[in-house]
Amino acid sequence: HPGAGEGPKGWAVRPLKWHASWVQNEALRKAICLAEDQAFIRQELKKRSLAAFVSDGAILPRESGISSRPMKNSVPFISPESLRVSMELPHRGTITGMGIPCGITLIVGGGYHGKSTLLNALELGIYDHISGDGREYVITDPSAQKLRSEDGRFIKDVDISLFINDLPNKKDTLCFSTEDASGSTSQAAGIVESMEAGSKVFLLDEDTSATNFMVRDSFMQRVICREKEPITPFLERARDLYEKTGISTILVAGSSGAFFHIADTVIQMDNYHPVDITAVTKKLCQEYPLSDIEAPAFRLPESHRIMTKAKVAPSRHSRPGQPERLKTKVHGKDGFSLGKTEVDLRYVEQLIDSEQTASLALLLKYACEHLIDGKRTLPEIITYLDTQLKRQGLSFFSEGSYIPCGYALPRIQEIYSCFNRYRRP
Repeated sequence: HPGAGEGPKGWAVRPLKWHASWVQNEALRKAICLAEDQAFIRQELKKRSLAAFVSDGAILPRESGISSRPMKNSVPFISPESLRVSMELPHRGTITGMGIPCGITLIVGGGYHGKSTLLNALELGIYDHISGDGREYVITDPSAQKLRSEDGRFIKDVDISLFINDLPNKKDTLCFSTEDASGSTSQAAGIVESMEAGSKVFLLDEDTSATNFMVRDSFMQRVICREKEPITPFLERARDLYEKTGISTILVAGSSGAFFHIADTVIQMDNYHPVDITAVTKKLCQEYPLSDIEAPAFRLPESHRIMTKAKVAPSRHSRPGQPERLKTKVHGKDGFSLGKTEVDLRYVEQLIDSEQTASLALLLKYACEHLIDGKRTLPEIITYLDTQLKRQGLSFFSEGSYIPCGYALPRIQEIYSCFNRYRRP
């Protein structure tokens, strides 16, 4: 064009620059449109009383266990007609897919038919996905939390009496602490801690849960009477959790049929195709009733946990009267050290990046140096930190005039999970 410059070089270079700029702007525009569409679906979940949404055509399987790329030639997701919902997105327009209603949803099916693949997609549906991921329109309630048992976990002052009472050693379950939790006590604590963190959807897989915490079959109930069993299984609490606290459950089950009796929605995965079998299973439940067991009265857990610091020996470089400065070292995604204390985050399954773990390390470091005083409660400290992050973003971490690189914001649920695993007196 006339303004391109003089000679052949002017004509060759300017159009190429213009083209590159156009490509970058178009890519940016598409990314913004996708993010706005995903945000719209999240708003629709609340309006429509849905716990999650999985779009038709989504590719849920991954390339491998260590890759987040979509698997080639995999079966696209197709919603069962009875659960299909339609949404009119701001940019993409009409989209259809499976809406998982609030309440108790059971995901069943044979081995290798896609149960855990669907659950994994749902647990990562708290994040936005980039174009080409295959799960761009797999959206879950942003507060959803994946729960599991964690043998050996540290627990501090958690009220687990909703699930565990009358321990033989007379240990107090209204304010339960242990350095080495069992599978059942760790899962009970995890659920109560998630309630404190404000989660409204629990995601569980029977394979990674403590069996005696989840269910007790009728034969075991006859052999071991209620008075001799301190655990009230999750099976007997899930309905009250939804009806009295508004917390939904999405559960993958492969061995116990007892969960069919409490489910509002039952989805069978058949060769990666979801089938709504709710009506069929409700009829079968009438033929195979559960034995009448009256669970202890439902009572909301109470929390007045006061945070304390791990004891830090003064270094030879510290000055009298000055607080000890803690050093952090991040061990990839799975945890970090704060001073000489290790924080194990291996089973916080919705952490997906070491940069989130690095942020958690700095948040805990800041709390230990500035906020933990033996008076503030855990929710007070975490609410303050979350508020500052929302107001200031990553600049909240900066101790100088610059914003550090290599950090990604975690959710408040992961902040709670991190602080709950910080071993302290």
